Amino acid sequence: MLAILGAIAFSGKAIIVKLAYCHGVDAVTLIMLRMFIALPFFLAMGWWGSRRTPDRTPSVLTRKDWLGVVWLGLTGYYLASFLDFVGLQYITASLERLILYLNPTIVLLLGFVFVGRRIGRLQALGMAISYGGVLLVFGHEVSLQGRDVALGAVLVLLSAVSYALYLFYSGEIVQRLGSLRLVGLATSVACVLCIAQFVILRPLDTAFQVAPEVIWLSVLNATLCTVLPVMLVMMAIERIGSGLAAQVGMVGPMSTMLMGVLLLDEPFTAWLVAGTVLVIAGVFVCSRARL
Repeated sequence: MLAILGAIAFSGKAIIVKLAYCHGVDAVTLIMLRMFIALPFFLAMGWWGSRRTPDRTPSVLTRKDWLGVVWLGLTGYYLASFLDFVGLQYITASLERLILYLNPTIVLLLGFVFVGRRIGRLQALGMAISYGGVLLVFGHEVSLQGRDVALGAVLVLLSAVSYALYLFYSGEIVQRLGSLRLVGLATSVACVLCIAQFVILRPLDTAFQVAPEVIWLSVLNATLCTVLPVMLVMMAIERIGSGLAAQVGMVGPMSTMLMGVLLLDEPFTAWLVAGTVLVIAGVFVCSRARL
Protein backbone atom coordinates (compact mmCIF):
# COMPACT_ATOMS: atom_id res chain seq x y z
CA MET A 1 0.00 0.00 0.00
CA LEU A 2 2.85 2.40 0.80
CA ALA A 3 4.48 1.68 -2.56
CA ILE A 4 1.19 2.17 -4.42
CA LEU A 5 0.46 5.47 -2.68
CA GLY A 6 4.04 6.64 -3.32
CA ALA A 7 3.81 5.82 -7.03
CA ILE A 8 0.45 7.59 -7.39
CA ALA A 9 1.65 10.66 -5.46
CA PHE A 10 4.84 10.90 -7.50
CA SER A 11 2.95 10.50 -10.79
CA GLY A 12 0.84 13.55 -9.91
CA LYS A 13 3.88 15.81 -10.36
CA ALA A 14 3.47 16.01 -14.14
CA ILE A 15 -0.24 16.84 -13.78
CA ILE A 16 0.47 19.71 -11.38
CA VAL A 17 3.26 21.08 -13.60
CA LYS A 18 0.96 21.04 -16.64
CA LEU A 19 -1.77 22.82 -14.65
CA ALA A 20 0.74 25.47 -13.51
CA TYR A 21 1.86 26.14 -17.08
CA CYS A 22 -1.73 27.16 -17.85
CA HIS A 23 -1.10 30.27 -15.70
CA GLY A 24 1.87 31.57 -17.71
CA VAL A 25 4.74 30.56 -15.44
CA ASP A 26 8.09 29.42 -16.90
CA ALA A 27 10.07 26.30 -16.01
CA VAL A 28 12.87 28.15 -14.16
CA THR A 29 10.42 29.89 -11.82
CA LEU A 30 8.22 26.84 -11.34
CA ILE A 31 11.02 24.48 -10.34
CA MET A 32 12.47 27.14 -8.02
CA LEU A 33 9.14 27.42 -6.19
CA ARG A 34 8.87 23.66 -5.88
CA MET A 35 12.39 23.27 -4.47
CA PHE A 36 12.20 26.37 -2.27
CA ILE A 37 9.15 24.91 -0.52
CA ALA A 38 10.60 21.39 -0.35
CA LEU A 39 14.04 22.44 0.98
CA PRO A 40 13.13 22.55 4.73
CA PHE A 41 11.63 19.06 4.50
CA PHE A 42 14.74 17.61 2.85
CA LEU A 43 17.06 19.35 5.32
CA ALA A 44 15.05 17.78 8.13
CA MET A 45 15.26 14.41 6.38
CA GLY A 46 19.05 14.72 6.11
CA TRP A 47 19.32 15.71 9.77
CA TRP A 48 17.12 12.82 10.89
CA GLY A 49 19.19 10.35 8.89
CA SER A 50 22.42 11.78 10.36
CA ARG A 51 21.44 11.71 14.03
CA ARG A 52 23.09 9.38 16.53
CA THR A 53 20.90 6.73 18.12
CA PRO A 54 21.60 3.97 20.69
CA ASP A 55 21.56 1.43 17.84
CA ARG A 56 23.49 3.40 15.24
CA THR A 57 26.40 5.79 15.01
CA PRO A 58 26.39 7.52 11.60
CA SER A 59 29.69 7.76 9.79
CA VAL A 60 31.44 11.12 9.46
CA LEU A 61 31.16 12.45 5.90
CA THR A 62 34.52 12.56 4.16
CA ARG A 63 35.48 14.85 1.28
CA LYS A 64 34.73 11.98 -1.09
CA ASP A 65 31.30 11.55 0.47
CA TRP A 66 30.48 15.24 0.02
CA LEU A 67 31.62 15.16 -3.60
CA GLY A 68 29.40 12.13 -4.14
CA VAL A 69 26.42 13.86 -2.53
CA VAL A 70 26.91 16.96 -4.69
CA TRP A 71 27.27 14.84 -7.84
CA LEU A 72 24.15 12.83 -7.08
CA GLY A 73 22.20 15.97 -6.21
CA LEU A 74 23.30 17.56 -9.48
CA THR A 75 22.44 14.63 -11.74
CA GLY A 76 19.72 12.77 -9.89
CA TYR A 77 17.54 15.64 -8.74
CA TYR A 78 18.53 19.03 -10.14
CA LEU A 79 19.31 18.19 -13.76
CA ALA A 80 16.70 15.43 -14.01
CA SER A 81 13.99 17.68 -12.54
CA PHE A 82 14.84 20.71 -14.67
CA LEU A 83 14.94 18.79 -17.94
CA ASP A 84 11.66 17.12 -17.01
CA PHE A 85 9.95 20.45 -16.24
CA VAL A 86 11.10 21.97 -19.53
CA GLY A 87 10.11 18.88 -21.51
CA LEU A 88 6.58 18.95 -20.05
CA GLN A 89 5.99 22.21 -21.91
CA TYR A 90 5.88 20.24 -25.17
CA ILE A 91 4.43 16.78 -24.45
CA THR A 92 1.51 15.27 -22.54
CA ALA A 93 1.85 14.10 -18.97
CA SER A 94 1.13 10.53 -20.08
CA LEU A 95 4.03 10.40 -22.56
CA GLU A 96 6.32 12.04 -20.00
CA ARG A 97 5.54 9.36 -17.41
CA LEU A 98 6.08 6.55 -19.94
CA ILE A 99 9.52 7.91 -20.88
CA LEU A 100 10.57 8.33 -17.24
CA TYR A 101 9.37 4.81 -16.50
CA LEU A 102 12.13 3.54 -18.81
CA ASN A 103 14.63 4.20 -15.99
CA PRO A 104 15.28 0.51 -15.16
CA THR A 105 16.13 -0.22 -18.79
CA ILE A 106 18.44 2.81 -18.97
CA VAL A 107 20.26 1.60 -15.85
CA LEU A 108 20.80 -1.73 -17.62
CA LEU A 109 22.28 0.08 -20.63
CA LEU A 110 24.57 2.14 -18.40
CA GLY A 111 25.82 -1.04 -16.76
CA PHE A 112 26.57 -2.51 -20.17
CA VAL A 113 28.37 0.64 -21.41
CA PHE A 114 30.40 1.53 -18.32
CA VAL A 115 31.16 -1.77 -16.60
CA GLY A 116 30.49 -4.32 -19.32
CA ARG A 117 27.61 -5.90 -17.45
CA ARG A 118 25.93 -8.44 -19.71
CA ILE A 119 22.32 -7.89 -20.81
CA GLY A 120 20.45 -11.19 -20.96
CA ARG A 121 18.05 -12.16 -23.70
CA LEU A 122 15.00 -11.71 -21.50
CA GLN A 123 16.19 -8.27 -20.45
CA ALA A 124 16.83 -7.30 -24.07
CA LEU A 125 13.33 -8.48 -24.97
CA GLY A 126 11.82 -6.42 -22.15
CA MET A 127 13.75 -3.34 -23.27
CA ALA A 128 12.57 -3.79 -26.87
CA ILE A 129 8.95 -4.08 -25.71
CA SER A 130 9.22 -0.96 -23.51
CA TYR A 131 10.86 1.25 -26.13
CA GLY A 132 8.38 0.01 -28.71
CA GLY A 133 5.55 1.20 -26.45
CA VAL A 134 7.10 4.66 -26.04
CA LEU A 135 7.67 4.97 -29.80
CA LEU A 136 4.03 4.02 -30.39
CA VAL A 137 2.71 6.83 -28.16
CA PHE A 138 5.41 9.24 -29.38
CA GLY A 139 4.51 8.66 -33.05
CA HIS A 140 0.85 9.27 -32.33
CA GLU A 141 1.58 12.54 -30.46
CA VAL A 142 3.85 13.79 -33.25
CA SER A 143 1.06 13.27 -35.76
CA LEU A 144 -1.29 15.32 -33.56
CA GLN A 145 0.94 18.09 -32.16
CA GLY A 146 3.91 18.44 -34.52
CA ARG A 147 7.66 18.73 -34.09
CA ASP A 148 7.64 20.25 -30.60
CA VAL A 149 6.78 16.78 -29.29
CA ALA A 150 10.18 15.54 -30.46
CA LEU A 151 11.96 18.29 -28.49
CA GLY A 152 9.93 17.55 -25.37
CA ALA A 153 10.50 13.80 -25.65
CA VAL A 154 14.26 14.28 -26.02
CA LEU A 155 14.39 16.56 -22.96
CA VAL A 156 12.41 14.10 -20.82
CA LEU A 157 14.55 11.21 -22.09
CA LEU A 158 17.67 13.14 -21.04
CA SER A 159 15.99 13.64 -17.67
CA ALA A 160 15.51 9.88 -17.40
CA VAL A 161 19.16 9.29 -18.33
CA SER A 162 20.27 11.81 -15.69
CA TYR A 163 18.24 10.08 -12.99
CA ALA A 164 19.48 6.68 -14.16
CA LEU A 165 23.03 7.95 -13.63
CA TYR A 166 22.04 8.77 -10.07
CA LEU A 167 20.65 5.27 -9.55
CA PHE A 168 23.69 3.68 -11.18
CA TYR A 169 26.28 5.48 -9.06
CA SER A 170 24.40 5.74 -5.76
CA GLY A 171 24.79 2.09 -4.70
CA GLU A 172 28.09 2.40 -2.86
CA ILE A 173 27.35 5.69 -1.12
CA VAL A 174 23.89 4.49 -0.05
CA GLN A 175 25.47 1.57 1.76
CA ARG A 176 27.80 3.94 3.60
CA LEU A 177 25.41 6.82 4.42
CA GLY A 178 21.98 5.19 4.42
CA SER A 179 19.10 5.95 2.08
CA LEU A 180 17.33 8.56 4.23
CA ARG A 181 20.51 10.54 4.90
CA LEU A 182 21.62 10.42 1.26
CA VAL A 183 18.24 11.41 -0.14
CA GLY A 184 17.94 14.29 2.32
CA LEU A 185 21.41 15.65 1.57
CA ALA A 186 21.33 15.12 -2.22
CA THR A 187 17.89 16.65 -2.65
CA SER A 188 18.93 19.61 -0.47
CA VAL A 189 21.83 20.19 -2.87
CA ALA A 190 19.40 20.04 -5.78
CA CYS A 191 17.08 22.54 -4.08
CA VAL A 192 19.96 25.00 -3.60
CA LEU A 193 20.98 24.59 -7.25
CA CYS A 194 17.44 25.27 -8.48
CA ILE A 195 17.18 28.38 -6.32
CA ALA A 196 20.63 29.57 -7.47
CA GLN A 197 19.59 29.01 -11.10
CA PHE A 198 16.61 31.32 -10.60
CA VAL A 199 18.77 33.98 -8.92
CA ILE A 200 21.16 33.94 -11.89
CA LEU A 201 18.56 33.85 -14.68
CA ARG A 202 15.63 35.87 -13.28
CA PRO A 203 15.20 39.14 -11.33
CA LEU A 204 14.72 38.43 -7.64
CA ASP A 205 11.62 40.62 -7.36
CA THR A 206 9.77 38.31 -9.77
CA ALA A 207 10.16 35.23 -7.57
CA PHE A 208 6.61 35.32 -6.24
CA GLN A 209 5.02 37.56 -8.88
CA VAL A 210 3.01 34.67 -10.25
CA ALA A 211 -0.65 33.74 -10.18
CA PRO A 212 -1.88 32.57 -6.74
CA GLU A 213 -2.79 29.25 -8.35
CA VAL A 214 0.89 28.68 -9.20
CA ILE A 215 1.88 29.13 -5.55
CA TRP A 216 -0.71 26.65 -4.31
CA LEU A 217 0.14 24.17 -7.06
CA SER A 218 3.82 24.47 -6.11
CA VAL A 219 2.97 23.76 -2.47
CA LEU A 220 1.13 20.62 -3.56
CA ASN A 221 3.99 19.66 -5.88
CA ALA A 222 6.63 20.10 -3.19
CA THR A 223 4.75 18.25 -0.44
CA LEU A 224 2.35 15.68 -1.91
CA CYS A 225 4.28 14.93 -5.10
CA THR A 226 7.91 15.32 -3.97
CA VAL A 227 8.54 14.88 -0.24
CA LEU A 228 5.68 12.48 0.55
CA PRO A 229 6.39 9.91 -2.22
CA VAL A 230 10.09 9.84 -1.34
CA MET A 231 9.22 8.92 2.24
CA LEU A 232 6.48 6.45 1.25
CA VAL A 233 8.72 4.59 -1.19
CA MET A 234 11.57 4.39 1.34
CA MET A 235 9.16 3.00 3.95
CA ALA A 236 7.86 0.50 1.39
CA ILE A 237 11.37 -0.67 0.50
CA GLU A 238 12.11 -1.26 4.19
CA ARG A 239 9.11 -3.59 4.38
CA ILE A 240 9.00 -5.44 1.04
CA GLY A 241 12.39 -4.78 -0.64
CA SER A 242 13.33 -2.69 -3.67
CA GLY A 243 12.41 -5.34 -6.26
CA LEU A 244 8.78 -5.73 -5.21
CA ALA A 245 8.44 -1.99 -4.53
CA ALA A 246 9.59 -1.28 -8.10
CA GLN A 247 7.06 -3.72 -9.52
CA VAL A 248 4.22 -2.23 -7.47
CA GLY A 249 5.32 1.18 -8.79
CA MET A 250 4.07 0.11 -12.21
CA VAL A 251 0.77 1.69 -11.19
CA GLY A 252 2.45 5.09 -11.76
CA PRO A 253 2.03 5.37 -15.57
CA MET A 254 -1.57 4.19 -15.33
CA SER A 255 -2.43 6.77 -12.67
CA THR A 256 -0.75 9.55 -14.68
CA MET A 257 -2.73 8.56 -17.77
CA LEU A 258 -5.98 8.56 -15.80
CA MET A 259 -5.29 11.92 -14.12
CA GLY A 260 -4.21 13.40 -17.47
CA VAL A 261 -7.52 12.44 -19.04
CA LEU A 262 -9.64 13.62 -16.08
CA LEU A 263 -7.77 16.80 -15.08
CA LEU A 264 -6.02 17.96 -18.26
CA ASP A 265 -8.45 16.74 -20.92
CA GLU A 266 -5.63 14.82 -22.58
CA PRO A 267 -6.85 12.44 -25.30
CA PHE A 268 -7.61 8.89 -24.22
CA THR A 269 -6.79 6.75 -27.24
CA ALA A 270 -6.13 3.14 -28.08
CA TRP A 271 -2.57 4.18 -29.00
CA LEU A 272 -1.97 5.49 -25.48
CA VAL A 273 -3.42 2.40 -23.83
CA ALA A 274 -1.41 0.07 -26.08
CA GLY A 275 1.82 2.01 -25.50
CA THR A 276 1.31 2.07 -21.74
CA VAL A 277 0.65 -1.67 -21.61
CA LEU A 278 3.81 -2.34 -23.67
CA VAL A 279 6.01 -0.12 -21.48
CA ILE A 280 4.74 -1.68 -18.25
CA ALA A 281 5.05 -5.19 -19.67
CA GLY A 282 8.61 -4.54 -20.86
CA VAL A 283 9.77 -3.13 -17.53
CA PHE A 284 8.12 -6.04 -15.75
CA VAL A 285 10.02 -8.50 -17.95
CA CYS A 286 13.31 -6.69 -17.20
CA SER A 287 12.67 -6.61 -13.46
CA ARG A 288 11.73 -10.28 -13.36
CA ALA A 289 14.89 -11.12 -15.30
CA ARG A 290 17.00 -9.35 -12.66
CA LEU A 291 15.29 -11.20 -9.81
